[in-house]
Amino acid sequence: MGDVDRPLAITMGDASGVGPEIVLRSFAAGELGEGVVVYGDEAILHHGAELLNLTINWDRLPIVDVGLLKASDHRPGVLDAASGAAARAYVERATHDALSGTVAGVVTMPMNKEATQLTDPGFVGHTEFIAALCGATKVTMMLTNGPLAVTHVSTHCSLSEAIRRVRADRVLDVIHLTNDVLCRFLERPRIAVCGLNPHAGEHGLFGDEDIEHIAPAIEAAVAEGVDATGPHPADTVFHQAVYRDRHDAIVCMYHDQGHAPMKLLAFDSAVNVTLGLPIVRTSVDHGTAFDIAWTGQAFTDSVQHAVAYARKLAS
Repeated sequence: MGDVDRPLAITMGDASGVGPEIVLRSFAAGELGEGVVVYGDEAILHHGAELLNLTINWDRLPIVDVGLLKASDHRPGVLDAASGAAARAYVERATHDALSGTVAGVVTMPMNKEATQLTDPGFVGHTEFIAALCGATKVTMMLTNGPLAVTHVSTHCSLSEAIRRVRADRVLDVIHLTNDVLCRFLERPRIAVCGLNPHAGEHGLFGDEDIEHIAPAIEAAVAEGVDATGPHPADTVFHQAVYRDRHDAIVCMYHDQGHAPMKLLAFDSAVNVTLGLPIVRTSVDHGTAFDIAWTGQAFTDSVQHAVAYARKLAS
């Protein structure tokens, strides 16, 4: 059976947040299409549909019921340990099913890190958790709105730790991961690599990481035939990519260097993709939004884009 014949798993995310709400509203509006299966708690989904006054054809929405939460456990907008633990379990089950070939890929709705850490103190985020389940050691987070992709040398760590992680071997790994995925759609992706320091260090005036670690990684990639350039000052490279069409992807050195501009460019439509896994994994690029959860206010476009990109990768 080919990937296009197998369903995509959608993990519903933290029951207290907007994840399962968005899945239900998107399905009710006919926006998800066929070929998806929701991993979560059926009792929460049914209770949520009642809260939102949604008419759901349950026969057409397959659910893998992990069976951890009851309707009485549903606490919209409230940080809850049980909901955080359940959200982790949905991802674990879906990832194992993707590894076994039961599903073509995994689309994740948002978890709340604080809630999940109440039962799993070592939990850092989806990306790290799924990578560990897959035994993948070289992974990176990519955000994409379609025309532009942004990848990261580090993500969920302190800024001081992020600086320590800027090493030539890691930068080169992220360049490779970026190039490998984009070569599936582009003949020769144009990859810009950001500097770490202001003005990419300005020839060592503002730090030496750009000279000692980032530039050698770019040189190694170019020697291997990758169209990589830089290190570019981070304050201008996005302008060059978006308004001058000079780059297809930007390799960023830390979380906010890539996330801040991408969320400005495509807050509702950006897709989070984990590169370096043996499975397809995409995600919406927003959080649990407890302040508006289960009120019908959350935008639903995000899951459509995440599902569409997962289908693109799976096929």
